[in-house]
Amino acid sequence: MVPLILVLLLILLLFGAGFAVKALWWIAVIVLVLWLVGFFARPAASGGRRSRWYRW
Repeated sequence: MVPLILVLLLILLLFGAGFAVKALWWIAVIVLVLWLVGFFARPAASGGRRSRWYRW
């Protein structure tokens, strides 16, 4: 009985980890797309100099 419970817990843990990693990949892709849009769509600075689109 105990080995069966351990196997089921291992399967549940691996499934949860796989789901979390997949969700983190999607979040990383969305953040990358937003960063690229902000990088290429930034307004031109006065004086012909390019400015940073982020504040930090």
